[in-house]
Amino acid sequence: MDLPDLDLVFVEGGTFVMGDDSSENDFEKPEHSVKVPSFYIGKYAVTQRLWKALVGTNNANFHGEKKPMEEVSWEDAQNFIVKLNRETGKSFRLPTEAEWEYAARGGQYSQKYLYAGSDKLKQVGWYFENSGGETHEVGLLMGNELGIHDMSGNIYEWCEDYFHDSYQNAPNDGSAWIDQPEQIPRHTLRGGGYFEDAVKCRSIHRIALWPARRNVFTGFRLVLSMQTES
Repeated sequence: MDLPDLDLVFVEGGTFVMGDDSSENDFEKPEHSVKVPSFYIGKYAVTQRLWKALVGTNNANFHGEKKPMEEVSWEDAQNFIVKLNRETGKSFRLPTEAEWEYAARGGQYSQKYLYAGSDKLKQVGWYFENSGGETHEVGLLMGNELGIHDMSGNIYEWCEDYFHDSYQNAPNDGSAWIDQPEQIPRHTLRGGGYFEDAVKCRSIHRIALWPARRNVFTGFRLVLSMQTES
């Protein structure tokens, strides 16, 4: 099976400071040091072309083969990944929140930009000032320090983690934080969206939705652990 747009970028592991104590939002702090193992991450969010090649249908709101797939719940993303792993024999998954933020910030090559690849959002992301009220094809704007595209703006991207109201007691090894004792926990999304203002497209920004929730701004990006790539 031809699986288009399944391009991966290697992210060398390292230690970084996650969160921001200067933020006005409690859910973006406290700052804490996290050691992230090496991994591979999608150069782009999963596109409608890749989704349709594997699933056979396309229920996106903003149609376009190279636009990011949206109207995707966390559960939908997991089901897609099960099918993808069956087809490829690999072990793709959603990124942990720590992996996502580490990659968005540029990993070992981080220049500490406010957004994923620049301090000027229009260079790297689609948001309310330049999107025209819709998503855009992946990869049209500048990538970040690692060559990863669209991690600020365009769509929000699901992470594996349960959402917590702060980083107090968060894991420091890059793993997913899934210990919240709710029967149906909300999951974290990152990246901002085509309709958001700039502050919500910062690399540190995070929101939460229920796992069955679909929306015109929810999509995802794939991760592959280094030891499983072959």
